[in-house]
Amino acid sequence: MRSFAILPLLLLAACNGHGGSHDATSGADGAKPTNYTGVGADETLRFTGTEPFWGGSVTGTALTYETPEQPKGIAVTVHRFAGNNGLAFSGAVAGKPFDMAVTESACSDGMSDRTYPLSVTLQLGTETRQGCAWTDKRKFTGPAKP
Repeated sequence: MRSFAILPLLLLAACNGHGGSHDATSGADGAKPTNYTGVGADETLRFTGTEPFWGGSVTGTALTYETPEQPKGIAVTVHRFAGNNGLAFSGAVAGKPFDMAVTESACSDGMSDRTYPLSVTLQLGTETRQGCAWTDKRKFTGPAKP
């Protein structure tokens, strides 16, 4: 199994909002946590990042990854994992591991006046990229066309 494929899963499972050595398999009240439900499996999640520019969308297990070199996007079949505090998507792009973690956190792309409801960390091969995400139900605020 790819070592990078485990990274988002571990981050999502371990992030529990508590300091110290809290058991990540139980909630604050000791109850078993539930899987993240902030973005439904049937919803389209859109994501974007800068430096370098990248983006795309994912619905279920079908992801499209876009770059300036591939403006129509590359189709990627991904495995979707709902953890305690977000989602992870794992697949491969051009033979490189593609592992994307999506978490609840206000996000700015740094280039527009938009604020997005979700933050993204993408591990593409050995490169880590930061970005933002939204859905039709969880929209960004700010200009539609910055």
